[in-house]
Amino acid sequence: MINKIEISNLMKKLSLLLALAVLIPALAVAQTEAENHPVTIGVQSLTISPEARGASMGDLGAATSADVNSQFWNPAKYVFTESNAGLSFSFTPWLRRLVDDINLTYLSGYYKISDRSAISSSLRYFSLGEVPLTDWQNNPQGTAFPNEFAFDAGYSQKLSDNFSAATALRLIYSDLSNGRNLTGGSETYAGVAVAADVALFYSNPIPLATGDAKLNLGMNISNIGSKISYDEGASSSFIPANMRIGASFEYPIDDYQRISFSADANKLLAPTTDYAKTAENIDYYNDMTSLQGILSSFGDAPGGFAEELREIYWSIGAEYVYNNQFAIRAGYYNEDQFKGNRKYFTAGAGFKLNVFQLDAAYVVSVSQTNPLDGTLRFSLSFDLFGLQNLMR
Repeated sequence: MINKIEISNLMKKLSLLLALAVLIPALAVAQTEAENHPVTIGVQSLTISPEARGASMGDLGAATSADVNSQFWNPAKYVFTESNAGLSFSFTPWLRRLVDDINLTYLSGYYKISDRSAISSSLRYFSLGEVPLTDWQNNPQGTAFPNEFAFDAGYSQKLSDNFSAATALRLIYSDLSNGRNLTGGSETYAGVAVAADVALFYSNPIPLATGDAKLNLGMNISNIGSKISYDEGASSSFIPANMRIGASFEYPIDDYQRISFSADANKLLAPTTDYAKTAENIDYYNDMTSLQGILSSFGDAPGGFAEELREIYWSIGAEYVYNNQFAIRAGYYNEDQFKGNRKYFTAGAGFKLNVFQLDAAYVVSVSQTNPLDGTLRFSLSFDLFGLQNLMR
């Protein structure tokens, strides 16, 4: 047994591990006692936008046009894809300004069973890198490789020519200690949770002189599920259940050019932490069920309705596409200064040729609280049916 272990390398990784393990929002800014009411969740890696197209438009995608990475944003979009099958691989570095081995890897794919139904799946793996361990005498005590992953599978169905619905089931695994006692306190274990998504999508073509414009609306309530525990049930925390609502309008400039404008609004469906109440009853949040946490999230902010509005974060973005081959994208993401304070601009580009597409995204933060600041991420996607035809 390893007791009271300290982490080397200027404590950078331990700080991140402890923030996740004790479920303190990693991106929270300094706040006064009266304003310190964060929405406290575990497995925060589930909130990271995993692919480059949506990330380049301000981290949005509830109502953008369907693509192979719709599983994260809104799986109900898959029945509106042009191709019958696709596969995508994405890579996102994390905290690149501090360390070089923390990253998110994402694999997603789908298959259209018919014109009205599709199945889909994704796998995400969040690695916290290699953490060398030493005791108080600086003697090596091995190495830990903390990680989190989630696997899901979904089914989407058209309910009419313009409207679809989908559901997805997810298994979540979070191992922050690799069976080692990183804090010198009580034992920690890997956490396991299960969750489900429920999504809706509406796409309405609007005939114009230059072609059909499209008005899209989407909603995805994700990660509705069990709580997660790192101490065999002695305490538990809420996974990041989230309600995402979005709208998008795509306008055809001419036969070769089109431009779209999109917006998303999000709200975490987890209780707002009132530290005054926690001090009086430390078991208050631990005893809440997942359903109680979701329901209370709409009206439990100590500051009332005004504070509830501050818990909504939003994104806006635009995409210009030429000849269905070249794309340029930009966006902006905004979060209240007392609820995370992430504010940043994004930009990106995409190139499509025959059966594959390469997308890239870049983040420029305007606050000090974004671990993705200056990060370049990529997605590589394949049209599997097109690839099959080429190989014939």
